[in-house]
Amino acid sequence: MPPQDETTVFVKFWGVRGSIATDGEEIMATGGNTACVEIRCGSHLLLFDAGTGLRKAGRSLAGEGIKAFNLFLSHSHYDHVIGLPFFAPLFDPEAQCAIWSGHTMGAMKTQALIDALLNPLFFPAGAGMFRAQVKYRDFIAGDVISPAPAIRIATARLDHPGGVTGYRIEFDGRTVAYLTDTGVRSDEARQACLRLADQADLVIYDCMYTEAEASERVEFGHSTWKEGVALCEGARAKRLALFHHAPDRDDGDLAGLEQLARTRFTGAFAARDGMTLTL
Repeated sequence: MPPQDETTVFVKFWGVRGSIATDGEEIMATGGNTACVEIRCGSHLLLFDAGTGLRKAGRSLAGEGIKAFNLFLSHSHYDHVIGLPFFAPLFDPEAQCAIWSGHTMGAMKTQALIDALLNPLFFPAGAGMFRAQVKYRDFIAGDVISPAPAIRIATARLDHPGGVTGYRIEFDGRTVAYLTDTGVRSDEARQACLRLADQADLVIYDCMYTEAEASERVEFGHSTWKEGVALCEGARAKRLALFHHAPDRDDGDLAGLEQLARTRFTGAFAARDGMTLTL
């Protein structure tokens, strides 16, 4: 349980992998769950993405007796939403959960996205199985949203097939930028990342590929640690969390990339399942 301070910003990584969850002794230090990050702004609990890491997050939060959540989706690819029907608080009649999305630019509503995910052809029960008080919130990437009076969240459309939203979370003078699943082809997306990361205390950035891999897979919309370092240098950010690790990247490989990133930017580190930070 993080410190119960109304001005504290607490970050916990529940899932740091990309594309598909993985396991094995070779990745035990990093973890194998897909994207899910908890950010507590004082007593307000925010979750970013609903990958397989959301299941463990839900069990922990339910154990704490927490009843109110805001869950923000960067986009709706499987690795970022597959944990949703396994999020324990959604089955608690006393819980309240708002689910937000803006990556479709209004073409599809958040509730329709969740209904499609839980279509009986692909999952045995629909969203009607949830017992919590669930509200579906829509915005357009580029909007500024405020899930609580003291929290300001700027958003922007980044570079990924099907669309993706980047987030800048501001609370009591601290800033976290959540920038996953963004590629390197779009100058507009690069500028959006710079705006969202401007002087941030922490930038969580998609570093799925090496430079060699990225040059061969530009159509998949992912980035590299070098791009993350350049972003943080340009934005004058303090720390960089390498995130959305490739499923085949083992602990040794990731430690090597982390070391390379630190030679360029001392605030760089590889995000790992269960890692916590207090800002």
